[in-house]
Amino acid sequence: MPAYGAMKSPGPNVHIIILNWNGWQDTIECVESCLRLTYSNFHILIVDNYSTDNSYSILRKKFPDIDVLQSGDNLGFSGGNNVGIRFALARGADYIWLLNNDTTVDANALTALVTVADSDSRIGIVGSKLYYHDTPNKIAFAGGYWKQSPQHPYHFGIDEEDQGQFDEIKEVDFITGCSLLIKSAVIAEIGEMHEEYFLYWEDIDWNACADEKGWKILYVPQSHVWHKVSASTGDKPMIQTYYNVRNRLLFMSRHLPNKVVATVVRSVVVAIRYVMKGEKFTSAAYFKGLRDYICKRFGKLDSSLSG
Repeated sequence: MPAYGAMKSPGPNVHIIILNWNGWQDTIECVESCLRLTYSNFHILIVDNYSTDNSYSILRKKFPDIDVLQSGDNLGFSGGNNVGIRFALARGADYIWLLNNDTTVDANALTALVTVADSDSRIGIVGSKLYYHDTPNKIAFAGGYWKQSPQHPYHFGIDEEDQGQFDEIKEVDFITGCSLLIKSAVIAEIGEMHEEYFLYWEDIDWNACADEKGWKILYVPQSHVWHKVSASTGDKPMIQTYYNVRNRLLFMSRHLPNKVVATVVRSVVVAIRYVMKGEKFTSAAYFKGLRDYICKRFGKLDSSLSG
């Protein structure tokens, strides 16, 4: 096992991309935790995803020595992060750490990630052990898998109290974009995140693309991050449902095309069940997600959903 804290100074150049959308308070807390990192060779990059709460001006004023970019439109998780990725690669980043703005990080979180990633040239993506912010010892993510259940990607350890049961470094199917460190060499081979997803499944797709090219994906439990969970979507479950239905099918069509028809049928059945239970908003989100997938309408949701 790598010796954490033994990284040769200054180590590879890491750009930390923090995507903000109407959440400057969370972003400030996240950045301030990053400024306490023990790893020395990093640069923080905030991308404001066309916020409407004056985030851009507030963050520029708060952090005058940190690059704060304006996306020019709400580009979703994938598009907003891609703005930062392009900037970081142009600046010569060896690694890019995608970090949700509604997180705080342990001081050694980045050291642990880089140490593992740098130990093998074929390790392409590594990720942290995530905890819930409000219950700091309860696990939200200890690596993920989708190959055994492609319709419902699963987080190891979710909702379990941390008693050391997920303390081994291991290869996994995916690392969540909440805290994902990726080598620039991987991006050079597989490209940026696909912006058709807009929100949800884009990180799993990115992992799948890396895996298909032979890159290793590892969970690093010595890297600790606390996540406030779903702060960007708030209390809008129908939006989550819509993107999950549509983007699940988009993911399937790219990586498991033989399962697309079965997934469409299953989604129709689930939507009908919601209709029969009188849950009209959920069924509407299901049917719209299906319709937009079939009509190849991707990117940002083109109309509002109630609920």
